[in-house]
Amino acid sequence: MDDGTRIELEAAAFRALRDHLRARTDVQNIDLMNLAGFCRNCLSRWYQEAAADRDIAMSKEEARELVYGMPYSDWTARYRTEASPEALAKFDPSELGR
Repeated sequence: MDDGTRIELEAAAFRALRDHLRARTDVQNIDLMNLAGFCRNCLSRWYQEAAADRDIAMSKEEARELVYGMPYSDWTARYRTEASPEALAKFDPSELGR
């Protein structure tokens, strides 16, 4: 497979993941972090870091809006719920976004 095709496929897979996470507003970031070691914020940070690697200026909020599909403050107001005591007890910030 040539590099161009590989990059197109990787981009399509990223968009599918992004769209899936946008649709699954019932899944909280802490649940993603506890189960997978990353969340929507990690994904937006990786997006921002990829832009920076290419000398493209992108703020944290711009990157989050690209992942969440709306301003982060709007998403949290609409969809974020309080984390359960169990989820908070499992949370290990050292495992995030590796």
